[in-house]
Amino acid sequence: MKNVVVKWASSSEDYEWLRNLWTVKWGSETMISHGQSFDITQLKAFIALDQGYHCGALTFWVNSERHCECVSLNALTEGSGVGTALVKAWENWARQQEIQRLWLITSNDNLRALRFYQKRGFRLSRLYPGVIDAARREKPSIPVIGENGIEIHDEIELEKWLTGSQR
Repeated sequence: MKNVVVKWASSSEDYEWLRNLWTVKWGSETMISHGQSFDITQLKAFIALDQGYHCGALTFWVNSERHCECVSLNALTEGSGVGTALVKAWENWARQQEIQRLWLITSNDNLRALRFYQKRGFRLSRLYPGVIDAARREKPSIPVIGENGIEIHDEIELEKWLTGSQR
């Protein structure tokens, strides 16, 4: 995928595609992260296109402290550079907006995500034991067994500071 172009999700077609993506990949149009429920319509998003076809997306929001959370990242073809292109677009946008910190949550079973983000300069920052067990009560579609046969219980936070003002 050498022709990947990243753009803002802006059209109704983009958001319909995002709704379908979330439903297929995450089980619904709602995502639960660190006890907070997100609806796709509440989030900003970048869409990756290859020769005009949707091939990935990154959704995010900015809090009052000028910290920006990635809620979801999906590349339809792993290892194709789509995820990297989306993260670079997100980071470039954040720098232009003078965002201080990028951060995200992943589950304890998602070894690929832990590797991917750390290779792009993100650091492990917090562990939230048992949070996914609690979220499963609100969203029963969250599986108990995840990647590599690992039981899913905990959230792991990763962060990347874009300014010198780290905690």
